[in-house]
Amino acid sequence: MLYRAEGIVIRSMDYGEGNKIITLCTEKWGKVGVLVRGAKKVKSRHAALTQLFTYGEYVFFRNGTGLGTLNAGEIIESHHSLREDLIKAAYASYACELLDRVLQDEETGAFWFHQLKACLMSLEEGKDPQVISNLYEMKILQTAGYGPELEVCVSCGQSRPDEDMLLSPHLGGVLCRHCKHLDPPAMNISVRTLGLLRLFARLDLRRLGNVDVKDSTKTELKQAMRALMDAQLGLRLKSRNFLDQLDKYNI
Repeated sequence: MLYRAEGIVIRSMDYGEGNKIITLCTEKWGKVGVLVRGAKKVKSRHAALTQLFTYGEYVFFRNGTGLGTLNAGEIIESHHSLREDLIKAAYASYACELLDRVLQDEETGAFWFHQLKACLMSLEEGKDPQVISNLYEMKILQTAGYGPELEVCVSCGQSRPDEDMLLSPHLGGVLCRHCKHLDPPAMNISVRTLGLLRLFARLDLRRLGNVDVKDSTKTELKQAMRALMDAQLGLRLKSRNFLDQLDKYNI
């Protein structure tokens, strides 16, 4: 059967002497693997379609749910500038790898697709990559069914003053000080950071404007999202390790 789909390349790997297999996040068909014959050859007309972050229209043959074979394609947005910038490439790679690991084959991909598309576009436009990444992580958690409870205590269900709230990644949300005994390692969190987390929970990446966040708040925000991601998803990602190395050397 012949398929036509808009998709973003979230993984690209060599296959055999001259071929590549790409993984696409598509709006209609979810995550799809496609074989691109001859993509490694110098004069290949399809080589550009296999580049990571490329957004394009792909036409491929596919029997059932197996690997497709590319027939034709057209680039809509190459995101060439993302691949040329070390920082942007690192964050874009993280976004793609995270989605690849969370999104199951054949799972409906419309929302995932639009969030990834908005994430890559925001990175290309020069918006703060860490803020974009943390907002994207929140969308991933929510869509995967692990969105944190940020309005009321996850244990007693009571609404308390923000100053009395802690963050419990293990329990999946905020925990009031009256219930701290249920999770002694629960994290202290500032009112400002809690407010940002709530904003991220409500905000669609496609509506993100320019967000100016103080460095101290960004540090706490990163720690909070990292703890939530680790507790709820527990993924080990090469791209995240690389981001940590960049932070270590202040790149």
